[in-house]
Amino acid sequence: MKKYEQVAEYLSHFLNDEVRKTGFCNVVLGLSGGIDSAVVALLAHRVFKDDLLCVKMPSHYSSQSSLEDADELCRDFGLNVVTYSIEPMLKAYEELNPDMDNLRRGNLSARLRMATIFDISAKQKALVLGTSNKSELMLGYGTLYGDLASALNPIGDLYKSEIYELAEYLGVPKSIIKKAPSADLWDGQSDEADLGYSYAKLDEALKLYVEERLSVDEIVERGCDIDMVGMIVERIYRNQFKRKMPLIAKLTSRTINHDFNYPRDITL
Repeated sequence: MKKYEQVAEYLSHFLNDEVRKTGFCNVVLGLSGGIDSAVVALLAHRVFKDDLLCVKMPSHYSSQSSLEDADELCRDFGLNVVTYSIEPMLKAYEELNPDMDNLRRGNLSARLRMATIFDISAKQKALVLGTSNKSELMLGYGTLYGDLASALNPIGDLYKSEIYELAEYLGVPKSIIKKAPSADLWDGQSDEADLGYSYAKLDEALKLYVEERLSVDEIVERGCDIDMVGMIVERIYRNQFKRKMPLIAKLTSRTINHDFNYPRDITL
């Protein structure tokens, strides 16, 4: 666990430095009852204590076990938590759009949650922390302007398999660590069922492709399923737009994100 002691210490410094330099003292995050938000909550609590607010945003598709797991985490670690249900907003839109499929329903749920938490951030004068891991970001497994939206993300360079190991170090309850990953976006939704493979297998291939820069053939020679590797590479390229700021057509000599590129934390 020495590795994750160092990771946790580094991410604590990252959160403290990046939040304080903006002039903010408070942070807020969406707490789903899943492992990613639990890890971010415990990292943030180390730094901000009572200046962290966790927000549960259930809908009529949320499992009771997820809500109970979130409550257990907050009780065990003394986290400040509030509940803002998105159910009324989601149901109202569903009634207007009875033809909604699960993809549209899931995207809308994610965006309603992010709209809610950014409103809370304005009310509380708090920065929104992201909870998407590197596996999700590389595969584009997230909703643009939904769960992918945040002011800063402490776990975006950790693969899902590493999130499990960090969760063990931080003391995340076993009920959260052991359950199947799900965003509770619709009845019976499962991350690994959506992706078609376990995170353990996906991460094995992702690390070879992203970190070691091996070719598809080389990864397959290491024992990875060829169909899975093809799916991974296709998703990485197809979802590149989710990992970038909106592209601006260049018309002038200094265009934002082309040649007007000040550092994020620049000051006068």
